[in-house]
Amino acid sequence: MIKVIDGGVCAAKGFTAGGIHAGIRKNKAKKDLALIVSEKKANTAAVYTTNLVKGAPLIVTKNNISDGFAQAIICNSGNANTCNLGGEEIAEKMCQLTAETLGIDAKDVVVASTGVIGQPLDIEPIEKSMQSLKDSLGNNSTECNRAIMTTDTVEKQAAVEFTVGQKVCHLGGIAKGSGMIHPDMATMLVFITTDAAVSSEMLQKALSSDIQSTFNMVSVDGDTSTNDMVVVMANGMAENAEITAEGEDFSEFMKALNSVTVSLCRMIAGDGEGATKLLECKVSAAADEKTAKTVAKSVICSSLFKAAMFGADANWGRVLCAIGYSKADVDVNKIDVSFSSAKGELAVCKNGRGIDFSEEKAKEILLEKEITVNIVLNSGEAEATAWGCDLTYDYVKINGDYRT
Repeated sequence: MIKVIDGGVCAAKGFTAGGIHAGIRKNKAKKDLALIVSEKKANTAAVYTTNLVKGAPLIVTKNNISDGFAQAIICNSGNANTCNLGGEEIAEKMCQLTAETLGIDAKDVVVASTGVIGQPLDIEPIEKSMQSLKDSLGNNSTECNRAIMTTDTVEKQAAVEFTVGQKVCHLGGIAKGSGMIHPDMATMLVFITTDAAVSSEMLQKALSSDIQSTFNMVSVDGDTSTNDMVVVMANGMAENAEITAEGEDFSEFMKALNSVTVSLCRMIAGDGEGATKLLECKVSAAADEKTAKTVAKSVICSSLFKAAMFGADANWGRVLCAIGYSKADVDVNKIDVSFSSAKGELAVCKNGRGIDFSEEKAKEILLEKEITVNIVLNSGEAEATAWGCDLTYDYVKINGDYRT
């Protein structure tokens, strides 16, 4: 049984976190340096952006955790440390400073950066702030979360309690992501911790599988960023028998992981740059999962659909249009569409054709903060869900002067 709890990345035994303003960002009110530490070395797995342009921290992190272990995560906001001279050396220096401050091996440090691309990252404010960063460690998941945020407007945290082999385990995470969010792993920064004992190999298998139906199904604006990664650390302090193969224990762990990642997906999508609404696209009765995912992604990525949702306009034709150009093999004459929210559900299309519906009721449903477009393909039993947000005037304002 999965139980939702508080705590974020500090929910699991043996993990502490903190965040401070080091001076990387000009605004002193914004934290810009985060640290997560495990009491003991943890099995670690990660997935990375597929963008060919990758931030230096990703390269360093991938090398550091190639042995399947890590003990700390350091992350700065305000500068992506990407496409700049000496980027890898700076990322390695961040690992070295963390290691020296904590008394661990530099190869056991995950390093991440987020912010403006193409500008040098000054290591001096980070170096001067390491003791303060260490001193901030505690049950401080929220402060840690704030330190990795860029254009995010709210913290994104989730945690659960679950049982593996009669041992109570915990799993929690924090995320940042508001713009440059698009399906193609990882499209954000996500740090997940658990006290469950899971081998590095099975941790990687769980994460790589989970993202296909969670983080790869989120889109805000169609841009896949350069610095995105999802990292999971498992320190085994719940003292369950280590999960080293598929089976009942692995399935329970997967359920816990999925519960947290889905929650974070919804938070990321709902906090899209300039967004006023969380959009969820549920596709059912598809011939296969690939078709369901293709349709869901296409609709959630449609700028016309996103704009219609901003205006609370039940323009279902834009849904059909997005399905039509998705290249999914569907029978358009079987498609049913409805919109739903806390105000109810309203059918707007049956067998690929419009039906009479109340525009007043549609407006009432679509004025809510969370909206679901339900698409029934009537061609099988597969299903998929994608998450996104509406497209507003503020998205352009935010990105028009992001660098300056």
